[in-house]
Amino acid sequence: IEKVAQTDVSVLITGESGTGKEVVAREIHARGRARSGQFVAVNCAAMPEELIESEMFGHEKGAFTGAASQRIGKFEAANKGTLFLDEVGDMSASTQAKLLRVLEEKKFQRLGSNELRSSDARVVSATNKQLEEQVRQNKFREDLYYRLCVVTMHVPPLRERKSDIPALAHFFAQRYASAYR
Repeated sequence: IEKVAQTDVSVLITGESGTGKEVVAREIHARGRARSGQFVAVNCAAMPEELIESEMFGHEKGAFTGAASQRIGKFEAANKGTLFLDEVGDMSASTQAKLLRVLEEKKFQRLGSNELRSSDARVVSATNKQLEEQVRQNKFREDLYYRLCVVTMHVPPLRERKSDIPALAHFFAQRYASAYR
């Protein structure tokens, strides 16, 4: 974490669900150059396909039915900070193409606007899927994969790092002891 935090490269964090991938992403942000900016998390698996463009890039008032006001998207909110794309392996092919374009150009348009906007957000993503296998099966774009995983970090499950259990037990005991005094 310490080494990669000092760079601006994209990081792909892999591991099973519940291993702490988002904790690792937050630590990379907190120790990195982008720490003065926002940490913006996006759960790619939970975002409906019809809302992804508006959520990621924002929209102008009147861009679609129900767009009563202008809204900035996640890329704009994360400018000069970190955009965390959780469960990136669950993105549709259409969303992958849109994400790739923004990562390549660092520019995007809000829905309903012709104005190009820039985002200098560091992208950290996470997945519990084997993206290399997804690429081989044509379920994930190879070019996007290489954009996202300049550095790959794997977070093993706790059952493979039993030496961490005493430190975690101590941490949680202190946290809850002070919270429930």
